[in-house]
Amino acid sequence: MWRLVIPAPLTRGSQGFFTRSLSKANAPTAELPSSADVVVIGGGSAGCHTLYHLAKRGVRAVLLERAKLTAGTTWHTAGLVWRLRPNDVDIQLLNNSRNMLRQLEAETGLDPGWIQNGGIFIAHNETRLDEYRRLATVGSALGIENQILSPEETQKLFPLLDPQAFIGALYSPGDGVVDPAMLCTALTRAATKRGAKVIENCAVNEILIEEGRCGKKVIGVATPFGNIKTDKVVNATGVWGRDLVAKHGSHLPLIPMKHAYIVSESIPGVRGLPNIRDHDYSTYFRIQGDAICMGGYEPNPILLDPVASDFHFGLYELDWTVFESHLNGAQKLCPTYAKYGIKSTVCGPESFTPDHKPLMGPDTLLDGLYHNCGFNSAGMMFGGGCGEQTALWVINGQPDLPMFGFDHRRFTPEQGQATQWIREKSHESYVKNYSMVFKYDQPLAGRDFQKDPLHEEMLQSNAFMEEKQGWERPGFFLKNNKKADALPYDWYGSYGHARHQNSNYEQVLEGDLKYNRFSEHHDLIGEEAHACRNNAVVFNMSYFSKLLLEGPQAQQAADWLFSANTNRDATKTVYTCALNDAGGVEADVTVSRLVSGSGAIYDPKFNGQGYYIVAGGASAFYTYSVLMKEMRRKGFDANLHDITAEMGVISIQGPKSREILQKIVDCDLTDENLPPNSTLLAKCNGIGLRLLRVSFVGELGYELHVPKSDCVAVYKAVMSAGADQSLRNAGYRALYSLSSEKGYHLWSFDLRPDDTPLEAGLAFTCRKTGEFKGKKAIDAQRAAGIKRRMVYLTLDEQTAIWGLEGVYRDGEPVGVLRRAEYAYTLGKPLGQAYITRPDGQNIDNDYLRAGNYELDILGKRYKATCHLRSPFDPKGERVLGNYNS
Repeated sequence: MWRLVIPAPLTRGSQGFFTRSLSKANAPTAELPSSADVVVIGGGSAGCHTLYHLAKRGVRAVLLERAKLTAGTTWHTAGLVWRLRPNDVDIQLLNNSRNMLRQLEAETGLDPGWIQNGGIFIAHNETRLDEYRRLATVGSALGIENQILSPEETQKLFPLLDPQAFIGALYSPGDGVVDPAMLCTALTRAATKRGAKVIENCAVNEILIEEGRCGKKVIGVATPFGNIKTDKVVNATGVWGRDLVAKHGSHLPLIPMKHAYIVSESIPGVRGLPNIRDHDYSTYFRIQGDAICMGGYEPNPILLDPVASDFHFGLYELDWTVFESHLNGAQKLCPTYAKYGIKSTVCGPESFTPDHKPLMGPDTLLDGLYHNCGFNSAGMMFGGGCGEQTALWVINGQPDLPMFGFDHRRFTPEQGQATQWIREKSHESYVKNYSMVFKYDQPLAGRDFQKDPLHEEMLQSNAFMEEKQGWERPGFFLKNNKKADALPYDWYGSYGHARHQNSNYEQVLEGDLKYNRFSEHHDLIGEEAHACRNNAVVFNMSYFSKLLLEGPQAQQAADWLFSANTNRDATKTVYTCALNDAGGVEADVTVSRLVSGSGAIYDPKFNGQGYYIVAGGASAFYTYSVLMKEMRRKGFDANLHDITAEMGVISIQGPKSREILQKIVDCDLTDENLPPNSTLLAKCNGIGLRLLRVSFVGELGYELHVPKSDCVAVYKAVMSAGADQSLRNAGYRALYSLSSEKGYHLWSFDLRPDDTPLEAGLAFTCRKTGEFKGKKAIDAQRAAGIKRRMVYLTLDEQTAIWGLEGVYRDGEPVGVLRRAEYAYTLGKPLGQAYITRPDGQNIDNDYLRAGNYELDILGKRYKATCHLRSPFDPKGERVLGNYNS
């Protein structure tokens, strides 16, 4: 029986929350400087970490906090630090946070409140244990000590657990907890010793901006006590981050929710035990002295909008009807826990986002504004790693880790303004935070946000639709006797949800949720892949990013933005990269040059020279933002228009693609008239379009870029022309398998901003003459040699791989799989990984060829064969239309 021990009384605040009394301070705690290199707004975990890392690098920074340090959300956090996640970048960030905590005491002489008591993940079924085995493999490859334990071994570490209540666990001894107040004190003391300033009781009323030649730019901040001149501001205001910038037209997709835990009475034998995370019961135990803090993620969280501005050290009254879902699981796992009462409850606001990842990076509208907020109750864990990356962003213009998954530019402005969509998606992400992470899992909330012109045609063709960055796209196509057109949730009221009794969509989705075997749709997707290799298929690629670069200095802009030579004639389509200053790949795109009159179908106002740019759909707005920001920085007299929603893309690929397409277009498709990587204007049954001879799968193929109003007519014409040759639809699952098999790249997976073209096997995209962004870094790397290289690894055993498997050479870890697919033509699993030598020396082909390779798959090593390039069609004959060799 639970008994509640009532905590000390609290005072009710202005919007119904409870707050501890604070001394009223009417003046800031220090004199405001007239100027600063950087102003950090917010004195919580994100702001204090950012200030520390800026000061450590010699930046004259000021932190402004409207109340006291840790006010708002940081002060009441549980402070757990876990490092194993199903993402290599997440693991690096979390490990950087942990390492910083360990170094901070020696650096400052202050105790940052770090306790390394270890962490245990509990598994109640084999599928969950397979997920933990997957985490263990990537953790081991990245140097995170861990081990899979039996229930009896787990009980030895945490004697109060019932070993009959679970089947296994994952143990990470280097994890722990941190006290937020002690940490923020240590961080700010260290920062002020290096010249930074911390000013409490000083709210920011306004970010000051002015209109410049290249748009709005930050020039300072206004406070009740005066202004501070600066051209760089970091928004680290947590749940209030959205409101701070909305008045300037910048919209952050975050929503505050109540998040809670309870603190037990003293429990004998608890002190010093590891923390527990039971994902299946949606419960965690955080050891706090002789007590246990227990919380989790409920299926019916309470959304808040907005959070009161005077919420400093406040709490909400705990709603037991919401929280009680955690209690049964906690008692089953740890029967002793149920014997003790509750000393206090902690229920406060936290900011949550549509995909449960933070919102970071440069603002797209206000030059000089950076964001570091929206941490989904993981601000203490990610604070050190993300604070460091934010500081590097501010100082260098870019982080040194690939932060796309955290960069707020992964969302479009339309998503940032879609309040209902944000609420639905964030609600679902909160609920699913402890759910198993499968490669092909799909969200069920916020669907149909963006639909391309062929959406209804895809549904009528029995497509199983996937959501990607807000767009609906076909994943694969079901047989005619199956349907997947019903989404499994109805959303209503305060975002509770009810399942349909018969959800076709969810039944199909369930077949993908595997770790230790292939998807139930493996053979179905294989049929699409084989049809592409042996016949022809149509891919609906309409959600791909489509940009128009035009203006008097469009050519100069393209010369600077792109690594390849795009200054070609108007029939050439060029594959190229856009790099950052370190030579990392910010985007890989195709660029087609346009001349006067040739671009009318893209923009009626187009009259001159310009470029038509196509990039992957998942990174569409990011690509646009990166290119646009650089154009503004350089001051080119040119414009970049995002016309993604105005155009559809119908891609026909395969040996018979030319034969089928020739029936309905008014131009000659021979190699002489339309060679590989070329473009021209054409008509299909009288409809004007742009035709590109390009392939993302390594086959003879073409893309039809069509105004959206004509897409359905052109699609039907293509399908009709190929009906007697068994032309069929194919989805993105087959597309990605085929592209990986051919050795093509997928940006944000095997090609990221921390990968250079030389490391990725794309040296041919970097011209040696003329200047372009990142060229100095590429030239330096050419001269010095590379430290890592991307390779292709195949397995002879028919076992499923999903990515993040550890790669071992002669028994030593040398990387992880960035990308993993099944290569249907080769008939074996294939993965892409960047190999690094354990001794840190340069890597060359001899080293790569000489080793014996293995992949660690769910804790078992499998022999792998290493290839410097994909073994499929290594001479590239098929994309040329040569099928006789």
